[in-house]
Amino acid sequence: MTISKTTETHRHDIGYVLRICAVAALGGILFGYDTAVISGAVDSLREYFSLSPAETGWAVSNVVIGCVIGALSAGWIAGRLGRKKALVLAAALFTISAIGAAVVDSFVWFVIYRIIGGLAVGLASTVSPMYMSEVSPKGMRGRALGMQSIAIVGGQVVVFIVNYLIAKGVTEAWLVEYGWRWMIGSEVVPCILFCIMVFMIPESPRWQVMVGQDEKALRTLTRISNAEHAGRLLKEIKDSLQQNLQACPQKLELRKSGLGLILFVGCMLAMLQQVTGVNVMMYYAPMVLKGVTASTESALFQTIWIGVMQWVGTLAGVWLIDRVGRVPLMRYGTIGAIAGLLTTSYSMYTYQSGYLTLFGMLLFMLTYAMSWGVGTWVLISEIFPNRLRSLGMSVAVCCMWIANFLVTQTFPMINEHPYLMDTFNGAFPMWLFAGCCVFCYWFVSRFVPETSGISLERMEGVMLAKIRRQPMPVAIKGHSQVLSSKPV
Repeated sequence: MTISKTTETHRHDIGYVLRICAVAALGGILFGYDTAVISGAVDSLREYFSLSPAETGWAVSNVVIGCVIGALSAGWIAGRLGRKKALVLAAALFTISAIGAAVVDSFVWFVIYRIIGGLAVGLASTVSPMYMSEVSPKGMRGRALGMQSIAIVGGQVVVFIVNYLIAKGVTEAWLVEYGWRWMIGSEVVPCILFCIMVFMIPESPRWQVMVGQDEKALRTLTRISNAEHAGRLLKEIKDSLQQNLQACPQKLELRKSGLGLILFVGCMLAMLQQVTGVNVMMYYAPMVLKGVTASTESALFQTIWIGVMQWVGTLAGVWLIDRVGRVPLMRYGTIGAIAGLLTTSYSMYTYQSGYLTLFGMLLFMLTYAMSWGVGTWVLISEIFPNRLRSLGMSVAVCCMWIANFLVTQTFPMINEHPYLMDTFNGAFPMWLFAGCCVFCYWFVSRFVPETSGISLERMEGVMLAKIRRQPMPVAIKGHSQVLSSKPV
C-alpha cells in the first residue's frame, strides 16, 4: 500500500497542487475574517447606532442570513459558472460588503451590506473546499481540506490582531465614531489579494468535463500530473459522471431505507457544533472580557489569544483525528469544553480576575477546535452514503447556519437580561452552553460510530447499525479491524 501511494504521489506536481489550493484557501481566510471582524466592532456599533440587546444580536447575526442563501445557491452557481468564476464572484461580494458596511451611516444599510458579506461567506465556504477536492489527487485531499480549516481559523486570528492594533492607544469616542469602520474596512486588503490571485488558478477539470470541455480538462490534468496519467484520470472522471447521471433518476426513500436516520444524525451534529458556545467566543469575546477587564483595548488583546488557541487546536485536531479516531477525539474535546465553560462561568459569577475568565475561554477554544471544530466537518462529509451525500451535506450545512443565527441572535438578549445579569453576573449563558455540551457528549456516544478506516461505500451499514443499536456487519467489522491495525 505504501508503494502505491508513493508512486501515485510521484505522478503529480505536488507543489503546483498546493499552490492552487492555497489560492482557493484564501476564500477560507476571508470566511474567517468576515465572520470574526464583527467581534471587535460590536461594542462600538451598539453605541454608534444606539442598539438594544435584540438589535445588537441582529447586528452580529444578520450575516448568517446571507450565509444560508449563499450556501444553498453555491451548488447552482458553481455548476453554471464554474468553480473559478464562483470564487471570483465571492471575492467581489466580499469587497462590496467590506467597503459598504464601513462607510454607511444607516443601520439598515449596514445590515444589508453585512448580508451581502454573508452571501460571499456561504458561497466561499462551499466552493473553496469543492474546488480543492476536485483539483487534488485522492492521496492529498485530506491535506487540502485541512488547509481550508486552517485558513478559516487563520483569518480569524488575523482579524483579531488587526482589531487590537486599530484599538490600541485610541479613545473610546474615536472607536465609536471611526474605529469600527476601520475594522470592517480592513477586509478590503485580503479581498483585493483574493481577487488578483484567483485569476491565476485553473478551472476545475471535473467541471470542465461536465460542460464538455474535455480538451481544457486534459490540459489542466496534465499540468497537475502528466500526460499518461491525465488521460486515465480524464476517463475516470467521465465514467464517474456517467454513473451519476444514471443514478440521478432514482428516488431517495428516506424513511424506508433508513437514510432519514443518517440525515438526522448529520443535521444534529451540524447544529450541536453551534450550541457549544463557540459563537460567543468568536463574536462576543471582547464584550464578555470587557466586563472583567473594563478596557476595550485589553479585551481585544486577550481576544487574540482566543484565536491563537483555536488555531493551535485546529492543527492538533487535523493531526489527531486519523490517529485517535473521530469519536474518542469528540468525547475528550467535549469534556475539555465543559471544563472551560465552567471555569469561565465560575470566574464571572464570583467576580474573579479577568485572567481566570480568559483561561477558561482558552481551554474551551483549544478543546473545541480540536474536536467539534475539526470533527464535525469531517463527520458530515463522510457519514452520508454516496447517493445521499450531496443532499445530506447541503441540508446539514444549512442547519448549521440556522443554529448559528439562533445562538448569535439570542445571546445578547440572554446575557443582558436585567434579572440574569444581576443574579449571575453574566455566568448564566456559560452554564447553558455547558449543559448543551453534556448533551453533545451523550449524542456522540449514542448515535455516532467510529468511521476511521471505513470506506465510504460501507458507511451506510456502519451508521444504521449504530443508530439502530444492531451489531456491526461482520464484513465491515473485519474491514475496520484490518485498517485500524495498520500503522499510521
